[in-house]
Amino acid sequence: MTVGTRGSRLSIIQTESVVEAIKRHNRTVEVETRVIKTTGDKLESEPLPLISGKGVFEKEIDEAIINGEVDFGVHSMKDVPADQPEGLVIAAIPERAPPNDVLISQSLSKLNDLPVGATVGTSSPRRTAELLRVRPDLNVQSIRGNIDTRIRKLDSGIYDAIILAEAGLTRMGMQKRIVERLPIEDFTPAPGQGFLAVMARRDRENVLEVLRPVNDPSSWAEAIAERSFMRAVGGGCKIPIGAFAQAEGETVKLLGSIISPDGARRIDIVEQGDVKHPEDTGKTAANRILRMGAGELTRTWSKP
Repeated sequence: MTVGTRGSRLSIIQTESVVEAIKRHNRTVEVETRVIKTTGDKLESEPLPLISGKGVFEKEIDEAIINGEVDFGVHSMKDVPADQPEGLVIAAIPERAPPNDVLISQSLSKLNDLPVGATVGTSSPRRTAELLRVRPDLNVQSIRGNIDTRIRKLDSGIYDAIILAEAGLTRMGMQKRIVERLPIEDFTPAPGQGFLAVMARRDRENVLEVLRPVNDPSSWAEAIAERSFMRAVGGGCKIPIGAFAQAEGETVKLLGSIISPDGARRIDIVEQGDVKHPEDTGKTAANRILRMGAGELTRTWSKP
C-alpha cells in the first residue's frame, strides 16, 4: 500500500504512527510513504485566512487518493474541511492526542504574566480572538511555518510567545517546551484538534478493511460530534469556532463556542447525547447556539 502525506516532520511522524498501528494488526502489510506538497506548504509565508479555498493542507493528497496514486492519506483532523470530496471517506480516527492549546514563551512566563504589549504569534483566527478576549493588551501577530519553524522564530526574538497545539508538540517529543497548558474553557480547541483523519476512497473495500482496526471508537464519536457542530454552524479553520467533545460510557458531551474576531463577545453551549449518534449531538448543539445569537457573530467573520 502507499500512503500520501505532507513532508513536515510532524506529518511524517503522524503518518508513521498510523502505519505502525496498521502493522500491529496486520503484519503482512507493507506501506510505502509518498510525500505530497500541498497549497498550504507552497504558500508558507501567506497568512492562512488569506489563502483562498478549502483544504489547503489536504487537497493535493485527497486528489492523489481519488486518482489512485496513493491508497490512503493521513491528515490532521482540524485541517480537514467539514465536507469530504466526492468519493472519499474518513476510514479511521486513531486515539486522540492531548487537545489543548499551549503557550511557549521566551521568558518562560505564563499568559497572565506576559508584559503589556508582548508580541504573541498564532496563525489561527480562533486563537487570536481567544487571546484578545483574555489579554486585549497583547500584540497578536500572524505566524506561519511548521512547529520547528515557529519555535525558531520565537527563539530568534521575533515573538515573545507563541500558541501551538499540545498534540503536535507531544507527537514530536517536545513537551518540555510547553510553559502553560491553556484551559479548554477559555481556549476551546478547534473542531478536530488532536485527532488524525485516515482518508481513503469509499469504493476501496480492501483498503478500508486494512484501515478499520486503527480506528478508536471513543475518538471517532468525539471527532464526529465536533465536526457535526462545525458543519451545522458553518465554519472551519478560518473562523473563531471551538468544539471539544468527550465520550464517557454511553454518552458524548460537547462544549461548543463561537467568538467574535476581536474577542469582545463569546457564546458557549454544552450539549450531551448518545455516544452512538454523535452527529446528532453536534447538530443539536449548533442549532441551540445559533438561536443564542451565534448567527450574528458568524456574519462578522466575513467583514473586513
